[in-house]
Amino acid sequence: MGRSERTARRAAASGSGPTHDAPGRNPGASGGFALFGEVLLTGVLVTAAGLPVVTLPAALAAGSRHLRRFARAEGSSLRAFGADLRAALPGGLPVGAVAAAIVAVLALDVVLAVSGALPGGGIVGAIGWALLAALGGAVLAVSGAWTPETGWRPAVRALPASVARDVPGALYLVAAACFVGLAAWMLVPLVVPALGCAALASVAVPERPRRSG
Repeated sequence: MGRSERTARRAAASGSGPTHDAPGRNPGASGGFALFGEVLLTGVLVTAAGLPVVTLPAALAAGSRHLRRFARAEGSSLRAFGADLRAALPGGLPVGAVAAAIVAVLALDVVLAVSGALPGGGIVGAIGWALLAALGGAVLAVSGAWTPETGWRPAVRALPASVARDVPGALYLVAAACFVGLAAWMLVPLVVPALGCAALASVAVPERPRRSG
């Protein structure tokens, strides 16, 4: 085995790519430790880019594409992440602003329900938490579907059809969003790896093997 071939195999295993002769659908994801490290790095990138909150959907979109390139061994450079982030921000800011406004309203309802200021507070609180979880799953789904070529509108419009087509997948993304919220509640720094895992979920869930029919 020549040096160039060994280098190509190492690139395929690490996900740094690009390689074109690596076996399998996702050659970059074959190294578990390397994938774990890339998920952590993605969590750092998404957290840093999403600190203003309204930029979080764009950050998740860039992080999802970063991990997708890594898994496919297409070359997952930080420069490519930055390019995706810049492309995602113009349309992603309105998405983030709308999501943030909805979160604020739902969070207020939950707080009022817990305080007992609303009649039927238990039911209202449960509905509020459920809607918050669903919103988080929707943000992950839309962010994972975004591409620079199509933009945000097709990703948002395709959400109802994608949920109807793959209800279990939608529930997986809701669970990923709940995991991020749980991590934030337990210990704020845990949000960093949790966001990396959420970005990975937005990539892995739509591409997972499914039974036909």
